[in-house]
Amino acid sequence: MAKLAPGDLAQVLSKLPQQNNENVIVGFDTSDDAGVFRLNSEIALVQTLDFFTPIADDPQTYGRIAAINSLNDVYAMGGTPLTALSIVCYPQKGDWDVLGEILKGGQLALNSEDVVVLGGHSVDDAEIKFGYSVTGIVEPKGVITNAGAKPGDLLVLTKPIGTGVISTGIKFGKASPQAIDAAMAAMTTSAREASLAMRRAGANACSDITGFGLLGHAYEMAKASRKTFNIESGSVPLLPDVIELIGQRMLTRGDRNNRTYVGDTVEFSHGVDQEMQSALFDPQTAGGLLISIEPSSADQLLAELENAVVIGSVSEFDDRLLRIT
Repeated sequence: MAKLAPGDLAQVLSKLPQQNNENVIVGFDTSDDAGVFRLNSEIALVQTLDFFTPIADDPQTYGRIAAINSLNDVYAMGGTPLTALSIVCYPQKGDWDVLGEILKGGQLALNSEDVVVLGGHSVDDAEIKFGYSVTGIVEPKGVITNAGAKPGDLLVLTKPIGTGVISTGIKFGKASPQAIDAAMAAMTTSAREASLAMRRAGANACSDITGFGLLGHAYEMAKASRKTFNIESGSVPLLPDVIELIGQRMLTRGDRNNRTYVGDTVEFSHGVDQEMQSALFDPQTAGGLLISIEPSSADQLLAELENAVVIGSVSEFDDRLLRIT
């Protein structure tokens, strides 16, 4: 299930009335991963919601991915998730054992992160959809938004990309066992350790990479920070066979939507071919964190996170939000 086109969604949200509440630290207007509401000087709520159609054949794996995908929004804000509510769309005449396995997979994933499922809501729907609303906490002064990137920062990515392409390849029987296994491993890996590491290292900004792809979320960070992000495409880690699958047109609708969303705010050098561009726009599920951090702190972050890599840097804004070499 593709997200609504980000450009169309942004137009709708821009027409909503202003909400004036001094306790809103992060609202929907900044395109962050979760909302943050201050309760007092020491604690704030972090809230998010996400659900989608099946992305794995195994019901438990699907449930687990849905849980991790929702948790990561809280982790991206520097928060600690505490509770969750499930959102279930399932056919009334469906196999109830399958639904049970989906719920079990999600709950096991949440419980392993010390998150408690308090309940949920279900509706009869011919198309299966599943996910969670997650609530967490964060210190108001410790919130990590997408707007804090500074000139000179390095851009660190904590997971390889390509889950959208591989998921499409699975649907058409084109994805190799190696690619499938790697994608499932990536999507079922929580961002908890990455979040803790970036907090210890002192990250300036962060976003988790999901439906808008690496460049869609990098665009939102650059725009919110009013900076230019310089990304080295050759440094971006890819899951197995991603370029080959793109060459076979295993693309999602999100590829086109994300290109439209970023528009002419991105500039590609001549060496970045169309296949690599599609990989950078590929919508992700439970993707990694994109972290903006000072060079003096990046070594600590990289030392703690085995799969994290530097993919670029931040500079003062010029005539493009994104420059890809």
